[in-house]
Amino acid sequence: MGRAESLEGKMSTQDPSDLWSRSDGEAELLQDLGWYHGNLTRHAAEALLLSNGCDGSYLLRDSNERIGLYSLSVRAKDSVKHFHVEYTGYSFKFGFNEFSSLRDFVKHFANQPLIGSETGTLIVLKHPYPKKVEEPSIYESVRVHTAMQTGRSENDLVPTAPSLGTKEGYLTKQGGLVKTWKTRWFTLHRNELKYFKDQMSPEPIRILDLTECSAVQFDYSQERVNCFCLVFPFRTFYLCAKTGVEADEWIKILRWKLVSYSCL
Repeated sequence: MGRAESLEGKMSTQDPSDLWSRSDGEAELLQDLGWYHGNLTRHAAEALLLSNGCDGSYLLRDSNERIGLYSLSVRAKDSVKHFHVEYTGYSFKFGFNEFSSLRDFVKHFANQPLIGSETGTLIVLKHPYPKKVEEPSIYESVRVHTAMQTGRSENDLVPTAPSLGTKEGYLTKQGGLVKTWKTRWFTLHRNELKYFKDQMSPEPIRILDLTECSAVQFDYSQERVNCFCLVFPFRTFYLCAKTGVEADEWIKILRWKLVSYSCL
């Protein structure tokens, strides 16, 4: 039996969700499909592609409608379109095309095909959006800079240095009910963004769970400079940094956190 026939035989007996996580033998390609994002929601996919992607970026995710149905989310300029991909038990159906193996399905996308939206616009699938996103390089530079200032080597700092995925500093925050602006001390660790009355306060005023955040972006609606916002289902938080560089650093690391935790 050939490799293609063997894979087809395995596919017909598998739970569809297992196809993307199997690691044995023939299924290594399934595990390596770097643009499959599992149970990423439609809203989170749109936030990722609009915030970090570009025209023609795409990703595959589980559909909420039923088992065996997936969604291909594609950025088309300033919007995101969603298309069904169906696993029938022995093949993948995408539009008018049907693929007998995942290998053929992946090859189809590697050729940067055209896809038509409901408005008749043709979209070129150019850039698969990876599930794993590298941490911004600026934090590696921060650690190297710290090593230089202290006279120690970078390796000496590794056991005691804070995680490169952490950040802290003062930001000016707009209030929820009363739209006044107050300076607060913010700390970022893992998926938690905490803010305190000041740096010496022992207890945070609030803890924001970044797994619930759908977007982080610059904001120009508040008539303030260096302002950005975090979008949650229950509220949008508006924050301002002292400089544009500082605001950009916060946005980069928060977006990285958003991508990392959305893909878990």
